[in-house]
Amino acid sequence: MAPRPPLGPHLLLVLLLCPPPPLAVARHFSAPNTTFNHLALAPGRGTIYVGAVNRLFQLSPELQLEAVAVTGPVFDSPDCVPFRDPADCPQARLTDNANQLLLVSSRAGELVACGQVRQGVCEKRRLDDVAQVLYQAEDPGDGQFVAANAPGVATVGLVVPTPGRDLLLVARGLAGKLSGGVPPLTVRQLAGPQPFSSEGLGRLVVGDFSDYNNSYVGAFANARSAYFVFRRRGARAQAEYRSYVARLCLGDANLYSYVEVPLTCQGQGLIQAAFLAPTTLLGAFAAGPSGAQAALCAFPLAELDGSMDRARRLCYTAGGRGPSGTEEASVEYGVTSRCVALPPDSPESYPCGDEHTPSPIAGRQPLEARPLLQLRQPISAVTGLQADGHTIAVLGDTQGQLHKVFVNGSRGQVYHSQQVGLLGSAISPDLLVDGRGSHLYVLTAQRVDRVPVAACPQFPDCASCLQARDPLCGWCVLQGRCTRKGQCDRAAQANQWLWSYEDSQCPHVQILLPAHRPRQEQGVVTLSVPRLPTLAMDEYFHCAFGDYDSLAHVEGPHVACITPPQDQLPLNPPGTDHVTLPLALMFEDVAVAATNFSFYDCSAVQALEAAAPCRACVGSLWRCHWCPRSSRCVYGEHCPEGEVTVYSAQETDVQVRGPGACPRVEGPAGPLLVPVGWESRLALRVRNLQHFGSLPASYHCWLELPGELRRLPASLEETAGDVGLIYCQAQQFYPSMAQQELPVPIYITRGKGQRLDNAHALHVTLYDCAVGHPDCSRCQAANGSLGCLWCSHGQPACRYGPLCPPGAVELLCPTPSIDAIEPLTGPPEGGLALTIWGSNLGRDFAEVRDAVNVAGRPCSPEPSLYRTSARIVCVTSPAPNGTTGPVQVAIKNRPPGVSTQHFTYQDPVLLSLSPQWGPQAGGTQLTIHGQHLQTGGNVSVFVGGQPCPIREPVCPEAIVCHTMSQASPGEAVVRVVFGHAQRTLPTSPFHYTANPQLVAAEPSVSFRGGGRLIRARGTGLDVVRQPLLSVWLEAPAEMQVAGARPPASTPTRSCGAPAAAPQACIQLEGGLLQCSTVCSVNSSSLLLCQSPAVPDGAHPQRVFFTLDNVHVDFASASGGQDFLYQPNPRLAPLSREEPARPYRLKPGNVLDVEGQGLNLGISKEEVRVHIGDGECLVKTLTLTHLYCEPPSRAPQPANGSSSLPQFVVQMGNVRLALGPVQYETEPPLSAFPVEAQVGLGMGAAVLIAAVLLLTLMYRHKSKQALRDYQKVLVQLENLEIGVGDQCRKEFTDLMTEMTDLSSDLEASGIPFLDYHTYAERVFFPGRGGCPLQPAPEGPGEEGRRAPVRQGLTQLSNLLNSKLFLLTLIHTLEEQPGFSQRDRCHVASLLSLALHGKLEYLTDIMRTLLSDLAAHYVHKNPKLMLRRTETMVEKLLTNWLSICLYAFLKEVAGEPLYMLLRAIQYQVDKGPVDAVTGKAKRTLNDSRLLREDVDFRPLTLMVLVGPRAGGAAGSGAAQRVPARVLDTDTITQVKEKVLDQVYKGTPFSQRPSVHALDLEWRSGLAGHLTLSDEDLTSVTQNHWKRLNTLQHYKVPDGATVRLIPQLHKGGAVSQSLAQSCPLGENTPMLEDGEEGGVHLWHLVKATEEPEGAKARRSSLRERERERARAKAIPEIYLTRLLSMKGTLQKFVDDTFQAILSVNRPVPIAVKYLFDFLDELAEKHGIEDPETLHIWKTNSLLLRFWVNALKNPQLIFDVRVSDNVDAILAVIAQTFIDSCTISEHKVGRAHPYPEQDSPVNKLLYAREIPRYKQMVERYYSDIRQSSPASYQEMNSALAELSGNYTSAPHCLEALQELYNHIHRYYDQIIGALEEDPVGQKMQLACRLQQVAALVENKVTDL
Repeated sequence: MAPRPPLGPHLLLVLLLCPPPPLAVARHFSAPNTTFNHLALAPGRGTIYVGAVNRLFQLSPELQLEAVAVTGPVFDSPDCVPFRDPADCPQARLTDNANQLLLVSSRAGELVACGQVRQGVCEKRRLDDVAQVLYQAEDPGDGQFVAANAPGVATVGLVVPTPGRDLLLVARGLAGKLSGGVPPLTVRQLAGPQPFSSEGLGRLVVGDFSDYNNSYVGAFANARSAYFVFRRRGARAQAEYRSYVARLCLGDANLYSYVEVPLTCQGQGLIQAAFLAPTTLLGAFAAGPSGAQAALCAFPLAELDGSMDRARRLCYTAGGRGPSGTEEASVEYGVTSRCVALPPDSPESYPCGDEHTPSPIAGRQPLEARPLLQLRQPISAVTGLQADGHTIAVLGDTQGQLHKVFVNGSRGQVYHSQQVGLLGSAISPDLLVDGRGSHLYVLTAQRVDRVPVAACPQFPDCASCLQARDPLCGWCVLQGRCTRKGQCDRAAQANQWLWSYEDSQCPHVQILLPAHRPRQEQGVVTLSVPRLPTLAMDEYFHCAFGDYDSLAHVEGPHVACITPPQDQLPLNPPGTDHVTLPLALMFEDVAVAATNFSFYDCSAVQALEAAAPCRACVGSLWRCHWCPRSSRCVYGEHCPEGEVTVYSAQETDVQVRGPGACPRVEGPAGPLLVPVGWESRLALRVRNLQHFGSLPASYHCWLELPGELRRLPASLEETAGDVGLIYCQAQQFYPSMAQQELPVPIYITRGKGQRLDNAHALHVTLYDCAVGHPDCSRCQAANGSLGCLWCSHGQPACRYGPLCPPGAVELLCPTPSIDAIEPLTGPPEGGLALTIWGSNLGRDFAEVRDAVNVAGRPCSPEPSLYRTSARIVCVTSPAPNGTTGPVQVAIKNRPPGVSTQHFTYQDPVLLSLSPQWGPQAGGTQLTIHGQHLQTGGNVSVFVGGQPCPIREPVCPEAIVCHTMSQASPGEAVVRVVFGHAQRTLPTSPFHYTANPQLVAAEPSVSFRGGGRLIRARGTGLDVVRQPLLSVWLEAPAEMQVAGARPPASTPTRSCGAPAAAPQACIQLEGGLLQCSTVCSVNSSSLLLCQSPAVPDGAHPQRVFFTLDNVHVDFASASGGQDFLYQPNPRLAPLSREEPARPYRLKPGNVLDVEGQGLNLGISKEEVRVHIGDGECLVKTLTLTHLYCEPPSRAPQPANGSSSLPQFVVQMGNVRLALGPVQYETEPPLSAFPVEAQVGLGMGAAVLIAAVLLLTLMYRHKSKQALRDYQKVLVQLENLEIGVGDQCRKEFTDLMTEMTDLSSDLEASGIPFLDYHTYAERVFFPGRGGCPLQPAPEGPGEEGRRAPVRQGLTQLSNLLNSKLFLLTLIHTLEEQPGFSQRDRCHVASLLSLALHGKLEYLTDIMRTLLSDLAAHYVHKNPKLMLRRTETMVEKLLTNWLSICLYAFLKEVAGEPLYMLLRAIQYQVDKGPVDAVTGKAKRTLNDSRLLREDVDFRPLTLMVLVGPRAGGAAGSGAAQRVPARVLDTDTITQVKEKVLDQVYKGTPFSQRPSVHALDLEWRSGLAGHLTLSDEDLTSVTQNHWKRLNTLQHYKVPDGATVRLIPQLHKGGAVSQSLAQSCPLGENTPMLEDGEEGGVHLWHLVKATEEPEGAKARRSSLRERERERARAKAIPEIYLTRLLSMKGTLQKFVDDTFQAILSVNRPVPIAVKYLFDFLDELAEKHGIEDPETLHIWKTNSLLLRFWVNALKNPQLIFDVRVSDNVDAILAVIAQTFIDSCTISEHKVGRAHPYPEQDSPVNKLLYAREIPRYKQMVERYYSDIRQSSPASYQEMNSALAELSGNYTSAPHCLEALQELYNHIHRYYDQIIGALEEDPVGQKMQLACRLQQVAALVENKVTDL
């Protein structure tokens, strides 16, 4: 079986959940890069479950993510049954796991999920957390293959509740070659020993499934039956498919009741989707010629059941034949059963069939229905609901559209369609309605949407509510909102709730009388509102005119309201003559019907049109009249008495009405043109002035000149009827600004400002001849009606004729003047358009038609381009090459005008072309070389038939253009057109080649700094002139890129200047930035490009190659791999503490540079590292490390500016200088200390014995603990709440202490053991401080020292032979007398001897581990590395200790030391019994002091200093406070005082507690020496109590001092000099018996002393202790829990450091785990548990548990028994966290004392979290980039170099030789038997070693 993926929400929570939209919008859920398959809803709770490819999601009803589980991908093949060993299925591949079935079992609280992998097996998960798996078949049989194993084949199912159990009904199609044995329909059990098995249950037996090939559409159930809708072809492989529905009784577990009948939707195709409503089966059928449309049919359930019952009855009682004798029912699916003739009452007797009834039954008569509805898109999902008495069907189509259908009788109507999800994404058949019927859950491949069933509130008004035609929505009139019927209080009353299918109109104002009123009058307005709702007696309507309310009087549909008074109306808006207010008929604050009502003001009307006030008044919408005499607009009947009234145009029964009756000016009576400077008199026609009456009045003309309003007196001359003339006084006009023509508005006033209406826009035109006619020709060409003449009087100018004296008029114009010509050259063929600028160049084209000569040749002017007097464009005539001369223009008989510039005829010549080929896509920069190419002003180039745009100035000798695309490759002649002349290069055509193609590009990643070499391979690349690699960047607006410019601003170079280099970055349209680098063409098949640099803050959008006009995306060139930009690498300075100081480098060492993201965008081979002018060869490059080999000799500085060479790393464009490097000579090896010469005999044996003992005890655990587990767990959970406050207070105190400790550690540092001591303690545990001591030399031995040393050196060389070393190890291990202790000892000796060659040691260890794995694979692979039984296991321990020492010091050491100190601090805060060793504060219940002991904390002042021996109070000595307890024994006080006085000193450098006495000083001369036992000790009944501070009555604040014990004969300095003690200090109170007197401290041991009990512990005694722990009182549990809660943070920190949380894993761990993975793969071990055990045994249990239990291996500290007991509990917790099996209490464990239920239960709640940390640790290591052999060797070389002076190498070789000597003959024999060993003379070399070491004379 392939390994299952880890499950847990933590893997995906960062990836998921699109942010929820506002509540008003339908919510949706999506997950990036995830395809959804199925949807399920938990009834009652409303939780949504989404089955997806490789994922299961759990969502709240609002689609908020609650949990997620990972289900794939997994190694699988549809052609293989589920396997454990990949060798069983060679074709297995990493396969995505699509969800095929998702069902909810509410009774069991389970989610059933079946995927496509592993032949469709299912699993059960918790409904409230899908991440938790309740059942998963480890080795499923074929009876448990449930779902189809191909994602395109549908699987449907139902969970059916039956009495006592739930059953699973599953139907599936045919998929894969292994599916033939799986029936299409099965009944499966959900519970029991084999969930999902169909053993003993019904299955639809099919003769040959492939003959039928059922394709299931849906599965449904009601209270009595289950229905399956599907498509299949008929029996015997008929080609035609039909639609069917099958029925089963819900309680039928044997499928006896199976009946199916065909379904047809009249004239339609096959069924595509279905839904079972309470009374109807809805089906969506394919329609149209190709099934691209759909139809909806409804099959009444009663008819459907009737059809099935008829088929069942005919098959039971009539052999399947109907009354006519035709076969109407049969037994289908190729089974042997047949329809029978049972008694007529059989269908009623056996409603669900029985063993003797035929099945499966298939009816032949189809059930037919007429389509309710036709749709244009195929339907993929159907659901329905009953609401408010209506049936609603909801259809989902294949384009993502959701259609809501009102099923009304026999027809359906789509009343709403909306897009759900992405366009084109089909809606899944799992279309669900929530429990309340208010929302739909819609599933598409990319997202889940929550859509309201009826969105009535979204319609804001009645019209939109009724137009929506939503059968669930209507307008609640008196509430004024769109609601469902049940939400409208008076919906049952008439006209209260309007439904769109009955009411087409909303309440509205049908008639409004009057429609508007003058604002000055108040009156009644009548509204007519049809179908007005009836109110209760005490309710009323009111009218709202804006903010003004008035009571409404209702009579039937008519409502009368009074308008507001004038002072209640708002002012008219500026520029208007009325104000319009909303008029609403209101019920309370709801508007029932509304319209607009206007209040007008006639006095404001006339101001709206100043030019025609009368017309504005009488022509307005309102009833306003005009009073001419008073110039007022009034409302009412007429003007004041005696004044004529011009009535409104709306009046019908009067003559003087409308705008036509207004007094007005109709227009000018004379010419409109008025010359400037000439006195003119204006005449205007007027009409209807008789309405002013006979009173005389003055008139004035008003002209609106620029900047001036000029008034002219005017006179009225009466004419016939109502028409008259008004003459304005004659006047000369001089406008302030000279203009050729100036229109001037004019109007007439009467009397004091009464303006006459202008019938239309009225103006006169002032014109000035001098403007726009600068020369004679243009003056004479002016419009003759203006009367302009060229006048030579004074300054010659164009003037109005009468203004020029008669003799000054010029009839002939002067000679033409030529200012400029362009171009100056042209081809000899002529045909060039020449432009001539000047003045007096003719009055019209006729004058210049034949007037132009160019260089003596005629030039033909172009009529359309001629500009009077100013410009002539003519076409040149042919002339010989070299002809030159001026241009002449001769008008009529006047002398010609001659140009100062000369025009030259020159012949352009084309010489050559470069390049001569380019891609057919165009874009080639083409240069045409020649002579006189700057001929003419319009030069164009063509290549073949395509233009070649010129983008740079044309030069005399070169033209540069860019080719366009060509349809096909081939030759094309280059043609240059100069006007009408053209030149070609027929001998040098341009060759269009096939477009270049790119087929590969790599690498596909670069740092943002760019500069990485990208190799692009393809064809035809050498035709590209300037290939580019470009990137489009989305840059913030504020980003200013240096040198970036838009492409349009590209500067053009002048002729002869070199081509400018392309810009690195240019600004594109749309805000994008394009950065490019120029590639070099290496060959026709290879481009070399450097990745462009990307500015910080910019986001790459597209990376592409530009090959002239061919643009190739990088992804297309690289086979789909997008180009990725990674952040620039960061490197730490070589000297991290002081970056400015030079890094001191030892020659031969490999340099290790740390950083971040080093290999994300570059490979090792591309990195260049320089030390000065020398290169440091890069050996290894990882994510965080760069290893390089520096030059053997110090290189010179590169630039000479500094004395030391700089260390520079170049990664593409990224250049990082890490500081100067100083070479130094390597220091000599240090001599071995004399102290380290002790034998290594017993350590390994003790360790092996301990491991064996612990293993036996681990397997011998009492089953009784299982029954007590739950009881104590409940106890603990209740108690943990109670101790919360106490834990918080304790934790605060502890953190204060730890903060003080941290500040102390900044000065002194953590007391790590030096490496030599650390190695000795790890390699030789239990051997004291000096395991390797040199043997004492006897007399005469001094002379032998040299040969022995020589022999041991030869032995060291011999060990470098891998064959010798492996033979030695195997031979020693084969010897019966070679004990486990000997093996461990020899392994450690080899570790020391080969310490300087760690790469070699690692190779040996790999070889031995491979042999060990091969050995265990044939036994039980899970047992490998479980114990230390062979040398390789001890070698592995030592190897890890060496490799992880730096990790200990830098990472894990600090949290471990803080944990140790926190434990010590907490233990010391409570009493500790000095005899039994039990403490009040502990985690170990066997070490718990259960009795209540009263104690009081004291603070003693300790005298410290050179003069502490003086009198107290002398002030010379320093006083150090020390915290103690009054119940402490004197020894305990001395230990605490020593801890405080020497808190910055390592423990080995402190004086021994037994070498000092405690002296209490009181007063001036009182000195009392305190001790544990003296004459004052209290003794009763053979029990002597140890003295405490309480016994001596020492007060708080007392002064004490530590003094040497003189009777021991040594001072404190003596203990400091003991660099190699002979053993650990033995507490003086370890044995409590002295001549029949028992010692006791806090409590008396009721039985034997605790120490003896520990030594003679038997199984029975431990069972008694365990039984006592089971009944532990709550108060003691509280103590344990309080201690646990206080230390929790430090335990978590330690575990996180060990498991590298948020930190890189040490390379040695990655290397080891990769090797274990290789071993598992090599030996075919697929069981993930085995691999987990190997990794746990090799690292976590072998190294870290040892470090946790024995911190004295790492730190120079004292570990008391109580601290050791607590560490044992924490270590056991870590062990339990590493096991893959479930945490149980009933097992024995390696540490028997920790085996009590309470110790196990303390961390029972945390262990699952720790297990997840361990699993994540292993997973992260597996997913990280592999640790290469070279990387590991670099690291090992560094370790070897750092610790070249390995401790006691010669002593180790001497002891190793002693072991060789024991089995000398066997080793020699083994070496001589090996043929390779014989060739290498290994036996001979060993004999030489023996001769030198033992002074043997040999015959060699």
